[in-house]
Amino acid sequence: MSIKTKISLALTFLFVILLMLGGLSAYYLNRVSSDAGAILQDNYNSLEYVSAMQRALTDRPNPDALTDFETALSGQEANVTEVSEGRATRLLRRAFDQYRRGATDSLTVGRIEQSLLTIADLNRQAMIRKNETAKETSRQALKWLALVGTASFLVLFSFIINFPGYIANPLRELTRGIREVASRNFEERLHFRSEDEFGELARSFNSMAQKLDEYEHSNLAQVLHEKRRIETLIQIMSEGIIGLDEHRQILFVNNVACRLLGAGQSALLGRYAPDVAAQNDLLRTLIQDVMSEQGHSADNPPGAGHALLKIYDPDPTNAGGRGKEGYYHRRTHRVEVIRTGEEQAELAGYVIVLENVTSYKELDLAKTNFIATVSHELKTPLAGIKMSLKLLEDTRVGRLNTEQQSLLAHVRADADRLLNLTAELLNMAQVESGQIQLKLRPVAPADIVHYATHALRLQAEQKQLRVEVSVPDDLPLVLADAEKASWVLINFLSNAIRHSTNEGTVEVSVALLAVENMVQFMVRDYGVGIRPEHQPLVFDRYFKVPEQAGQSGGTGLGLAISREFIGSMHGQIGLDAGVTDGAAFYFRLPLAQSHNLAIR
Repeated sequence: MSIKTKISLALTFLFVILLMLGGLSAYYLNRVSSDAGAILQDNYNSLEYVSAMQRALTDRPNPDALTDFETALSGQEANVTEVSEGRATRLLRRAFDQYRRGATDSLTVGRIEQSLLTIADLNRQAMIRKNETAKETSRQALKWLALVGTASFLVLFSFIINFPGYIANPLRELTRGIREVASRNFEERLHFRSEDEFGELARSFNSMAQKLDEYEHSNLAQVLHEKRRIETLIQIMSEGIIGLDEHRQILFVNNVACRLLGAGQSALLGRYAPDVAAQNDLLRTLIQDVMSEQGHSADNPPGAGHALLKIYDPDPTNAGGRGKEGYYHRRTHRVEVIRTGEEQAELAGYVIVLENVTSYKELDLAKTNFIATVSHELKTPLAGIKMSLKLLEDTRVGRLNTEQQSLLAHVRADADRLLNLTAELLNMAQVESGQIQLKLRPVAPADIVHYATHALRLQAEQKQLRVEVSVPDDLPLVLADAEKASWVLINFLSNAIRHSTNEGTVEVSVALLAVENMVQFMVRDYGVGIRPEHQPLVFDRYFKVPEQAGQSGGTGLGLAISREFIGSMHGQIGLDAGVTDGAAFYFRLPLAQSHNLAIR
């Protein structure tokens, strides 16, 4: 809270005290005045009316006496204020009416006089009672005013005693601290703490004194020695390293980075990186994250999730004495430092690292080629095994006994499993090599669903599963490779059938997402489902959800291949995390018409 706010609150408090005292005084004065006014207005007027009627009753021979009596009686009837006064007034009216009609006997006159005396007595008693009430109100007002006034005086007295010290003491301590710093006592600190301007002033003073103390005890030679040591370490690193300050000026660059950039240090150091990037394609690629706002996000740090860069390295020490193209992984690090005496970190620059992963990439390519070659070579003998099994099943070759037929079924199942494995390995090799061959054309969603469900009809019947298909008739065509889209749907259905219990249900639904211009294919089962901790991993290569008893696991490649296939068709694939009783996988394909319009 600032000093200005505190002073404003103090003055507001004083204003509230004055307002409270004035309001309390006005309230009780108004009550006393109201009580006195009630005595004058109510009871005194009634006594005046009674006196007028008594004079008129005494002056009965006067012809105007009855008129005066009537006037006074009407005024009394309009000024009835006490509890029993109304009854006495009604009795008076009745007796006066009888008198006016000629009943002038002493009994009627006595009733009139008795009623007048009753009214006068009631009003005199009321005046006495209201007078006591006014006195009590005055005493109560005096008591409250004394109580509130005393409390206000104590608070104001405390405020007068303490507030000047609150302002003066920090200033006195600040003055003393400035004198100490002026005397080169940089270890002096201000120790008062508050959240107002004085507290901010104390923190700034302590930060200044700490920095002065560090500068006083710093050793410039040692700092220069450490700087040279760091520069040497950067130069001998095998990775390419480029350092930028917070203004994107190039601070340092090692020999590897200079060789890859094709420029010397003299042409790079101290230059504004975007200016150099205007003439250097590689540097322009490297500083994309640095120049974009996304690269400055804490949740998505610079350089995260980028593909490998293929860069020509002219290093003559390579095989053959000539340069060659290599693969490099770029990492952009945001450098933040907390300055001495500060609490918040601030940007100090960026470090771009180019890690040479050519050897790993070559090994990965060799692995992919090996898998592709082995998988392709395995297909020929497996096809021969399948043909031999088919011939053995032919009764013209010879009949098999029950045990031989069982062995033959096991061999057929193993052969089918090997064929599926080789097919998935070939697809994965195609994906890893980046050579996915697509035949994109307009396809009816119903054809994809029909092909996939027909291919797995026998597998579903073996588990007595009910496959419910929901495909609207008016769905538009999608732009896809029919073979690969069907392969993905078959993979979804195969997983759903494998994880469903016998006599269960598997749902296949297709829906148009008009907002996204896509058609969604979804496969829903009611099996054991996928645990939340496993859901983010299901599309990773070789990941397999822990199997339940009685279930056979797959290769862990199907969903990873599916993701690559759907992505290459500009679609989307995912798992509906909202489904808890079972699992629901979906993929989305763009509409053929909207895609053609986008291309145009």
